[in-house]
Amino acid sequence: MDRIKVKIVNRSGHELPAYETFSSAGMDVRACLESPITLAPLQRALIPTGLRIQLEHGYECQVRPRSGLALKKGITVLNSPGTIDADYRGEIGIILINLSDQPFTINDGERIAQLVVTQYTRVEWETVSQLDSTERGDGGFGHTGLV
Repeated sequence: MDRIKVKIVNRSGHELPAYETFSSAGMDVRACLESPITLAPLQRALIPTGLRIQLEHGYECQVRPRSGLALKKGITVLNSPGTIDADYRGEIGIILINLSDQPFTINDGERIAQLVVTQYTRVEWETVSQLDSTERGDGGFGHTGLV
């Protein structure tokens, strides 16, 4: 398992994002709120975290939903996965949406999402007139007939 050091500014008053178990890929991140925010059904909001990070070039931080919050309460990250680029220095904000039929209140310090730091590859496009053929070809959604 690789490890990198990431500089972080924490103005939240809460603990840093943390892995809940040894093999967890994502670190839970908490809301940093002056007062609770209630999301009505289908309402979305940008939730501040009070955190700023400095990633090394070649890395990104993905913002992903917490599965328990999604399953039990219908709360998810709207632009999942969100991407925090290595050159971004602003506060991390999490766009949450309430997909349930009940209002949901987010409280200060509540775990609202996960952060996953990962390396990425830069693409150099090569323009061609056709692509190599494969068994699948251009078969898209549902092309195998399997559910």
